[in-house]
Amino acid sequence: MLDIADELNRWVERELDFAVATVVAVSGSAPRQPGAALAVDSEGTAIGSVSGGCVEGAVYELCREALEDGRTRLERFGYSDAEAFAVGLTCGGVIDILVTPVRSADRPVRDVLATALTAAASGKAAALARIVSGPAELMGRALLVGPDGRRQGGFGAHSELDRTVAGMALAHLDAGRTAAVEMGEEGSHCGTPLTLLIESSVPAPRMIVFGATDFASALVRMGKFLGYHVTVCDARPVFTTAARFPDADEIVIEWPHHYLERTDVDERTVLCVLTHDPKFDVPLLHLALRLPVAYVGAMGSRRTHLDRNQRLRETGLTDQELARLRSPVGLDLGARTPEEVAVSIASQIVADRRGGSGVSLTGGHTPIHHDTETLAQRRSRTAMWRAYC
Repeated sequence: MLDIADELNRWVERELDFAVATVVAVSGSAPRQPGAALAVDSEGTAIGSVSGGCVEGAVYELCREALEDGRTRLERFGYSDAEAFAVGLTCGGVIDILVTPVRSADRPVRDVLATALTAAASGKAAALARIVSGPAELMGRALLVGPDGRRQGGFGAHSELDRTVAGMALAHLDAGRTAAVEMGEEGSHCGTPLTLLIESSVPAPRMIVFGATDFASALVRMGKFLGYHVTVCDARPVFTTAARFPDADEIVIEWPHHYLERTDVDERTVLCVLTHDPKFDVPLLHLALRLPVAYVGAMGSRRTHLDRNQRLRETGLTDQELARLRSPVGLDLGARTPEEVAVSIASQIVADRRGGSGVSLTGGHTPIHHDTETLAQRRSRTAMWRAYC
C-alpha cells in the first residue's frame, strides 16, 4: 500500500473513502511482490497495480464490494490448466490479496492508515503492520511504528501482541523490508495463528553520480526512473549546473572524494564514477570501495581499468576490496549513446540488487523473478528472531 502513498495521501486529504488491495504473499512466478497495491475510491477511480494486468479487473470489483460492506477480505488468485480462461495469473504464480476498506466511518483504523500514508508520501520512515488472517475481530486492524518506537493504533486488548509486532516492525524498518510474518494471537506461538503484513516506508535509496558528463545526464534520468534520490557531484562548476541536470535531486560542486567523505551512505547506496580521470577516480574509489554501499561502478576502457586497478593497489586496496568494483561499468548491451550506456549501467545495478545473472531470458533456464536474500534481509531476520526471543 505504501508504494502508492502519494496518490492515496491526496485521497485522504480530500476525505474520500477508498479500498486498497495489497499483495501479501507470492508463490511461484508473479509480476508484483508483497506490498504492491491497487486502490479504488468511492468515485470508481483506480490507481496502482497488483498483478501487471492479469487480475486487476477482479481485484477492482473486490475493492468496490469492500467499500460497500466495510469488510476486510483475503483472496487468492492463481492459475491452473483446467481454468485457463478463469481469472488468474497467466504467468503460473499464486498471489494472496488483502482488501481493506478505508472509510470515514471506521475512524480509528483510517487515522492509522492516514498517518502511515502521510509519512510515506513525505519520505519519512515508518512501518505499518496489518492483520492478514486470523480472528474476525482483528481483521482490518493496524499498528504503525516509527523509527523511535512510537506506536499508533494496535490490536485491541492484545498488548503483548502489540509489543511483539512493534519489535518485528522496527526490524523490518531497519532493513527497509516488506514481508508477511506469522505468530500466535498472544504475540508468540500461543493462541490462534495470525498472519501479518509489515510494510516499511523508508527514504528513497541514494544514487550518487560523480562526473558532470553527458553520460551522467542520461544516468541521472535513469536513476530517477528507478526510484533513487540522485545526486550529481563534480569539481568543475562550469559543467555542474542545474540546466545540464534538471532531473537531479541535488547538485554538488566539490572534489568527489571530499564530498563522499562527508555525505551519508548506507547499504542501499549506489555510487557511479563517470569522471574518467585518474586525479578524480583514484582518491574517490579508494574511499568508495571501503564503504558499506550496494554498488560501486566506474567508467573506462579495459586498459583504463587495468591502469586504475594498479594505481588503487598502490594506495593500499586489497584484491578483495578491488573485486567489489564494477569496471568497466555496465552490462554488455553493445551500448554506444549516453542513453544506451545509462540503460547498461542501470541493468547491472538492478541485476546486482536482485541477484540476476544478466544473461538473456530468451532460451535460458534462469528464474525470471529472483528471491535472493540480501544482507539487509538477513539482518532483519536475525533482529526479528531476537525480538521474538
